[in-house]
Amino acid sequence: MKYDKVTEASIDELMEIFYEKIREDNRGLGEIFNAKIGTDDESWKAHKAKIANFWYGMMLGSGNFAGNPMKAHADLMEEKPFKPEMFDFWLGLFKESLNKLYTDEVADDFHARAAGIGQRFKYLLFGTM
Repeated sequence: MKYDKVTEASIDELMEIFYEKIREDNRGLGEIFNAKIGTDDESWKAHKAKIANFWYGMMLGSGNFAGNPMKAHADLMEEKPFKPEMFDFWLGLFKESLNKLYTDEVADDFHARAAGIGQRFKYLLFGTM
């Protein structure tokens, strides 16, 4: 049964599903994320918890995320440049993961937030939407 509302527990589950897809991606996302985060499960556990906290804030108004996601992506560009389409790949995997967990309405709302963030990052990093 799919969730009909976003909760911290459902976001935690989303992080598990989504980041498993990222780690296995062969279009470049897996390589980029594994190079930055590491390949061990403990490093990924910490990353998933941090990003879940970000989404708690975005979707629930809770959490205590501390960080600058735009700076993290800009710094990553200096370390290992990536292409604008990587945001599209990321968003596609995120949408697949949302659709596994949430009803259509909830998945669409969550996806719209993620798409907006991705478009902003893409524009700021590459000057393109």
